[in-house]
Amino acid sequence: MGMKGSGTAEDFRVVNEGDHGFGWIAYPDEEMQRASVALVGDDEQVWVCDPIDVPGLDELLEEHGEVGGVVVTLDRHKRDSAAVANRHDVPVYLPTWFTGVADDLDAPVERFGNELDDSGYRTLRLRDGRFWQEAGLYHEESGTLWVPESVGNCDYFLASGEDLGVHPALRAFPPRRALGELRPERIHAGHGEGVGTDTTTALSDALAGSRKRMLGVYARAARNAMPF
Repeated sequence: MGMKGSGTAEDFRVVNEGDHGFGWIAYPDEEMQRASVALVGDDEQVWVCDPIDVPGLDELLEEHGEVGGVVVTLDRHKRDSAAVANRHDVPVYLPTWFTGVADDLDAPVERFGNELDDSGYRTLRLRDGRFWQEAGLYHEESGTLWVPESVGNCDYFLASGEDLGVHPALRAFPPRRALGELRPERIHAGHGEGVGTDTTTALSDALAGSRKRMLGVYARAARNAMPF
């Protein structure tokens, strides 16, 4: 299929489903493995993060509760956020420090700071730069972690032996300060299926080995890009 799928996502795949919510990959055959997540908060509402719309999504969300809001957690992950928000008559939520995103959303916008409303999810400031603004979400009690871009487990994120990898562009400077002290029980990622077992080990290994394994990641990417 190539790096990025298009058209109607008929063959989407649900991943990491449980009481906390679920994730889904809209185009399972694409190289980017773009994933979205619906998180059930302490408020018993569903918070839909970086969604790519798929057939039957509203029915899936309804099984887990009423949608409280749609959240954009990476500045370039606007995706289908406005369309999903408008269908459920809820705002699109943006971190307070995000700039240059709200004007591109054809939906009402709300801002959130250290916590996502009353969901119980703490906001992690992963990147705050001119070309990359990213927030993670972490629920301490359930151990649920959402990271839209800094770590993931589609193929091009991973070095040999890794279950989770740091984004290739961040390998030299992994997000240890934001993620290094967390002990998640499950990780949802914006690219790949995420991790549901041995998650703390997978995260610790990804952060600790990011630099020493980065040349292997780049060499693999170069090999895959070569014509045959």
